[in-house]
This record gives sequence, C-alpha cells and structure tokens, in this order.
Amino acid sequence: MEANREKYAADISSIKEAHERIKPYIHRTPVLTSESLNSISGRSLFFKCECFQKGGAFKFRGACNAVLSLDAEQAAKGVVTHSSGNHAAALSLAAKIQGIPAYIVIPKGAPQCKVDNVIRYGGKVIWSESTMSSRETVASKVLQETGSVLIHPYNDGRIISGQGTIALELLEQIQEIDTIVVPISGGGLISGVALAAKSIKPSIRIIAAEPKGADDAAQSKVSGKIITLPVTNTIADGLRASLGDLTWPVVRDLVDDVITLEDCEIIEAMRMCYEILKVSVEPSGAIGLAAVLSNSFRNNPSWCDCKNIGIVLSGGNVDLGSLWDSLKGSK
Repeated sequence: MEANREKYAADISSIKEAHERIKPYIHRTPVLTSESLNSISGRSLFFKCECFQKGGAFKFRGACNAVLSLDAEQAAKGVVTHSSGNHAAALSLAAKIQGIPAYIVIPKGAPQCKVDNVIRYGGKVIWSESTMSSRETVASKVLQETGSVLIHPYNDGRIISGQGTIALELLEQIQEIDTIVVPISGGGLISGVALAAKSIKPSIRIIAAEPKGADDAAQSKVSGKIITLPVTNTIADGLRASLGDLTWPVVRDLVDDVITLEDCEIIEAMRMCYEILKVSVEPSGAIGLAAVLSNSFRNNPSWCDCKNIGIVLSGGNVDLGSLWDSLKGSK
C-alpha cells in the first residue's frame, strides 16, 4: 500500500491515524446478526450498525477526523459545508465538541429530521436552492465572509480516512468476513472501507449498492470515467451525490462491483430491518441488505462463494413524518 500514498487520497496509515484521533469521541458500533435474515439470504450476514453512531450515521467519523485535524488558527474560524443530510449534522456535532462554529449550507427540501439535527447540534443553517451550483455558490460566499475551512461531504482525504475506520472495527469484530457491501453516493464511505479492508485482507470483496434512480457509480464503472447525472430519482435521499475526483480512483480500482436496486427493493429491505433486526434505518442505510437479497446478486456466479458478508447500515435518520404520510397514502 506504500504506492497508494501517492495514488489515493488516503491509505491504511491515515485510516489508522484517524481511528486513534477519533476513538475518544465516536461509538464503536455493534455488529448484529439474524438467523432469519441468514436463512432468507442463504449467507451469514453481519450488520455493522452505523445507524447507532453519534449523529445517527457513519458521517460523524469523517467529520470528527476532519475537525480534529485542523490547527488552532484554522479551527478558530470554524468550518463550512454544503449538505442535505447526515454530513451536515455530523459536522455540526464535531464542531460543537471542539467549541468552534459550523456554517451549514442546506438545500431547500432537505429532510426535516436532518435539518433538526443540525440545529440541535448548534450548526448555523444557511439555505440554498436545491441545485448543486446554488449550494456551492452559497458555501463559497460563506467561506469568503467568515474565513472558515471547507469540509467537503466526501471528496476529502480526511473524510475518507475517517470513514475507513468502519472497516478496521468490522474486521476486528468479525474476522471471517469475505465480502463487505457498502452504500455508494459520493464515494467517501466506500473509498475508506475499500482502502482499509483490502489492505488488511487483500482477498476481500467490496460491493457497492446504489439506487437505479441514481446509478452514476454503476455507469462510471462501465465507462471508466466519472459520469454525472442531470437528474436523480430515488427514495434514498442520502445516495444522490456524484463521485468526486478523490473518491473515483478508489472506486474504479478497488470496488469489485456495483449492484443497482429499485426503490421497492430498498423499501422492502428497510421493512426487514425494522421488523426482523428491530433496527431503525433510513433508505440509504437499508440498501446493502437489498443488494444481498436481490436477484442480480443471488444469480451471479461470481458471488456464489461470498459466504460471510458484512453489510454497513450507514444511517438511521428517518423523517418519520414523511414515512407516516407514505404509509397512510399506501393504504
């Protein structure tokens, strides 16, 4: 992995350093199993419950590492990001722990539960329009006005290193894992997991799970270059971002496959997490289970020897008001 110091934005050394840095602040999240889900899938499944992480999602790992990596002069001016969800809350919480300002640009229409989390953790909410160009323009203006440090939601080596600590823990907790299934959006989570896991266990498979309505990663893998979508359409609001120039090389080189799922498959997996695992997960967090239960995974001979599968339940921040409205509307 020495060559990767130049090749990628993070490596096993930076991930281990991140783990030491953030360990006093994060939860070492549990791994749950279910004989019922093992029977349904025909595999042994191990659920890494990042839905139990501080802030309700894995994002706190990367945000915490980024904030703790700042020098005193940088930290004093605060941090800024643009995010519609879990990164916004995570950065707010990390900044609060350090006693520094967090300026959070949030697009209109973001899930209310995630906006509430930002406010609860003391982040200063600044609204933008829903487009990425508006988010970036507003964030740039905040940067100029405050002198704060931009912490990108995923395209940042400190973020990638922080997210990679999930794989360090998971492979300590369950050493027999031969495959890890990870949600993919901007790629920060899967990049960190892939770099850590393949350094520790080179034979391990890393499989990305992605909604069909936001399948830019699958298209990028096929074309060999970053593909961005003009429009995304999926219930998994946390999986609508496009890959970045720092995450794409890791996804290109180390992710073994991308499985795309219909929203109905994601919803069914979410229901199983609630009813069988007794765990509250958001749609983005349930997609890994959906991938393992999908026909495209079950019927692919390439994955027939994937017997002990780690699944990252990436977040549990469900907008219960919207969920309740959906349930009423489906009756």
